[in-house]
Amino acid sequence: MAARIIDGKEISAKIRAEVKQRAAAAREKGIVPCLAVVLAGEDPASVSYVTGKEKALAEAGMESRDIRLPADVTESDLLSLIANLNKDSAVHGILVQLPLPRHINEDRIITAIDPSKDVDGLHPVSMGNMILGRPGFLPCTPHGVLVLLREINIPLSGAHAVVVGRSNLVGKPLANLLARRDANATVTICHTGTADLARHTLQADILIAAAGKPGLITPNMIRPGAAVIDVGVNRITDASKKSGFRLCGDVDGAAAEIAGYLTPVPGGVGPMTIAMLLHNVIQAAEAAI
Repeated sequence: MAARIIDGKEISAKIRAEVKQRAAAAREKGIVPCLAVVLAGEDPASVSYVTGKEKALAEAGMESRDIRLPADVTESDLLSLIANLNKDSAVHGILVQLPLPRHINEDRIITAIDPSKDVDGLHPVSMGNMILGRPGFLPCTPHGVLVLLREINIPLSGAHAVVVGRSNLVGKPLANLLARRDANATVTICHTGTADLARHTLQADILIAAAGKPGLITPNMIRPGAAVIDVGVNRITDASKKSGFRLCGDVDGAAAEIAGYLTPVPGGVGPMTIAMLLHNVIQAAEAAI
């Protein structure tokens, strides 16, 4: 029996509709929710991501302050910009699109953002609050995965979740969110140093692929009926496409024959990431009311 394909677009649309209502309520109280989006350089993927985020903000009735910088911008100039945005009361959230040019220290830039405006949820204070279960911004993609699982009624409490990938953006925070008491899953984290990866993935009730390696998870690595969440977004050369490439995930397409649930790429986790960003921006704006 083929897997149920999880429609991230449909689920994210519900969240975006709620955010739009909250944004309208904020505007009635004199607050225009605003996100400053900072992009250094012209990496095509980053430009595409930023354009998508700005379109989503506009549709939700929120303001986007678009700040484009040259690829050779100095780290000190970027830090000065962030300092000014931190002080600007009209800006409720700050998003610096990653990756940054190689000569800039990403950790230094992220840490410079005021935690009260860290709508990406990547500041050490935000991460600390998440680990301690305190209020704060949650990283958008991990939070989106958690909401997605809940929306389709995948049982989390007592489930064995296997997360393949240990990045600061997805793997580590997602493992933490799944293990917290409000989710109550038992979590295994796998990575490039894991011996016999399939031995672990075959035990998963919920398998999350977030390693950034196309087709890493093959059908023989999936327990029949498992919920498989593909976080990977990889660009593969494809001469048949006008763009010259196509997008694929970390999970082999044939997994649909084994899994019980499966997120597509694109159209699965990606829309949830943007929805949770909007959620964080309105949360930041409401704190200013």
